[in-house]
Amino acid sequence: MVAPVSTTWLDPFLEGWRPGTGDPLEDREPATDLHLLTIPASTPDDVARAAAAAAAAQPAWAETSYQERARILRRAADIYDAHREEFGAWTMRETGAVHSKMHHEQNFAYQEVLNAATLPSQPYGSLMPTAQKGRLSMVRRVPVGVVGAITPWNSPTVLGMRVVAPALALGNAVVLKPDPQTPVAGGAIFAAVFAEAGLPDGLLQIVVGGADVGEAIVTDPNVSLVAFTGSTAAGRRVGQLAGGLLKKVSLELGGNNAFVVLEDADLEAAASAGAFSSFQFQGQVCFAAGRHIVHRRVAGAYVDALTAKAKRLRLGDPYREDVQLGPIVNAKQLARVDGIVQRSVAGGARLVEGGTYEGLFYRPTVLADVTTDSPAWTDEIFGPVAPVTTFETDDEAIALANASEYGLVAAIYTRSTSRGLALANRIKAGMIHVNDGTLNDEAIIPFGGMGASGNGSRFGGEANFDTFTEWQWVTVRDEPPSFPF
Repeated sequence: MVAPVSTTWLDPFLEGWRPGTGDPLEDREPATDLHLLTIPASTPDDVARAAAAAAAAQPAWAETSYQERARILRRAADIYDAHREEFGAWTMRETGAVHSKMHHEQNFAYQEVLNAATLPSQPYGSLMPTAQKGRLSMVRRVPVGVVGAITPWNSPTVLGMRVVAPALALGNAVVLKPDPQTPVAGGAIFAAVFAEAGLPDGLLQIVVGGADVGEAIVTDPNVSLVAFTGSTAAGRRVGQLAGGLLKKVSLELGGNNAFVVLEDADLEAAASAGAFSSFQFQGQVCFAAGRHIVHRRVAGAYVDALTAKAKRLRLGDPYREDVQLGPIVNAKQLARVDGIVQRSVAGGARLVEGGTYEGLFYRPTVLADVTTDSPAWTDEIFGPVAPVTTFETDDEAIALANASEYGLVAAIYTRSTSRGLALANRIKAGMIHVNDGTLNDEAIIPFGGMGASGNGSRFGGEANFDTFTEWQWVTVRDEPPSFPF
């Protein structure tokens, strides 16, 4: 059965869109399994052609005035804002996002373009002192060249835009590969918006395919920087390939994030934030709360409050129904989530709520008495599951929070902000929130993690200069010096 998304502005672009020359790629809606569209997938040869075209177009773009680059970015923001409802429909249907998540994503992507439009006018270098008389010494930021962007399906517009917009603003070209499950929300939308905004031909190339296409981007000689967002396992492969070629690489990977609840916390507020942090978008975000670490004195009350919230959440087709949770993205991922839950229960965890599914709709699940060797503790679940374990001292809470290879984000709930900040100083994570959820991001902050959550690279705000440019030292003399040779 075919159910085309009702669109207006994007329709003409999609009718002629051919991102590759390979086999047909079918785009389906996870909530209903309805067919959305079919496009020709890209091949490694298509990647080579795209990267070569991007490399040819990039030098002239880097020489384009900062006013013109900023103007095109502002125009892209206006176009995106004007059509965000249409783009949001594609996001909901390709990813299973509910209305609240979709609206957040569309607004965030818009903010990413607005923020990127300010980058061309920022200072991009410094005058340096020098020990050489008569010499002017300066350092400046220059574009890396061609950025290869590989993005996942779960937040395709945000995770694509946070690379595409700042990379273009700072004078680069981009070859973007969205996940094949989200070719429109993660790819076609970008091509259509920036073409309408007047971006010169060749600077933004979209390729759509699987791992072979991703590896072709990483290894292409015209690609200078690889910006990858996805699983830690895939990120290690990207890092291995890029490292062997001495390429700059930015890895934003998985998370198994700690949500710490102290005995003095407002339990209703903590449970509300904990439920949102674990269950929003079916837990399919890298900074979902994966480990609820709760003081033993209040653990029973916290689990009760968390369970009550899980019971009230409605599941269904987010495009057609008023629901809080949509589907898991595909059957393979659902089987993985359920496998983690069932193995954890078999190993001694207590199933308090959920643990069942119908089709791709998995009930929000609460697990209590979770031990540190349980799969629900050690693995990034990427599903609507809230595992709860307990502690008695602050030192034990910190040890539990840090007992993971991941280090993306953490949250701490307490009525004492000074105590919360003291604990935050001891947690190894790229982002820490006191009395807030783990699902936090803003376009102007440097987003990224530590450990297995990434290689220390950051997206957002001034960190964009670190990621999408590199330092160049330039000296100038009026008179050449004399040398002893």
